Amino acid sequence: MFSCTGYAATAADARLGPITLERRDPGPDDVKIDILYCGVCHSDLHQARDEWHNTIFPCVPGHEIVGRVAQVGTSVTRFHTGDLVGVGCMVDSCRECKSCRDGYEQYCEQGFVATYNGEDRQGRGITFGGYSRAIVVDQSFVLKVPETLDPAAVAPLLCAGITTYSPLRHWKVGPGQRVGIVGLGGLGHMGVKFARAFGAEVVLFTTSASKVADGLRLGAHEVVLSKDADAMAREHGRFDFILDAVAANHDINAYLELLKRDGTLVQVGAPETPLPVSVFSLLMKRRSFSGSLIGGIPETQEMLDFCGKHDITADIEMIRMDQIEDAYARMLKSDVKYRFVIDMATMPATA
Repeated sequence: MFSCTGYAATAADARLGPITLERRDPGPDDVKIDILYCGVCHSDLHQARDEWHNTIFPCVPGHEIVGRVAQVGTSVTRFHTGDLVGVGCMVDSCRECKSCRDGYEQYCEQGFVATYNGEDRQGRGITFGGYSRAIVVDQSFVLKVPETLDPAAVAPLLCAGITTYSPLRHWKVGPGQRVGIVGLGGLGHMGVKFARAFGAEVVLFTTSASKVADGLRLGAHEVVLSKDADAMAREHGRFDFILDAVAANHDINAYLELLKRDGTLVQVGAPETPLPVSVFSLLMKRRSFSGSLIGGIPETQEMLDFCGKHDITADIEMIRMDQIEDAYARMLKSDVKYRFVIDMATMPATA
């Protein structure tokens, strides 16, 4: 075992602060990573404050991790000391079910092991995430990061990026299609970038007039204010595919009505309460309403390679580790463009 400093919530109502973690020494298949940057996901806040009622304290959040390989186990062949690597939302799965064998570990039939607040399959306790100086991960769940990209801006790709990339790829979004992206936040801004890079005609839907210019800058061909009933009516039946990245309660039927016959709306934002769906919105034009969860390891590596070739990263705001509570407060007000990333050089040397 070795000790390193992390930042943890010790209770749902406690501010995050420094803690000394005990990490396992690298086994034969493990990679030890010195963490450089960690993105801040809204799920970090949910988990730290026990809003999903499943948090095990102390909780060290963080599943958008980029760092350098510090040590490799004796059986590791894919990584070497000094490599730039990433770790996303998963650090293990059963590896035996059909989903795992097909490269869709996120749908593991026994449940994947989350990077933090997950139960280690080898009986080594609860996992601690990327708000820390170092992490040890099985090589099968470590990803190669292109050296050509800004490593800090890569970090959010490990969650926000793959969450939007995966459904766009699965539903074969590309040239000749009119694609809607609902919401311009951490997920939505990556959805706009990817849909544009895939060659689709991209329309951003937002409730905020202040986001029109930014939506166009990020790659949208058009921005529609969803509060404008006339503007929404003009879009009825015009879309092949819509990616909904809104995590707040909203009228999903308003967007289902925008789909063409056989069009698909995929939900990746996760509202706290169920969204009422009018069945007639689906029946009348054989529309589909679906969902998608992050992405498997092969697809996440594919995404990183694609981003390296096309120079795609997240728009970020860098923060110090001791600014995390302020970042959470701002995130609740949507006051970030578009993802906070923690500079781990600011982590205290000791708790």
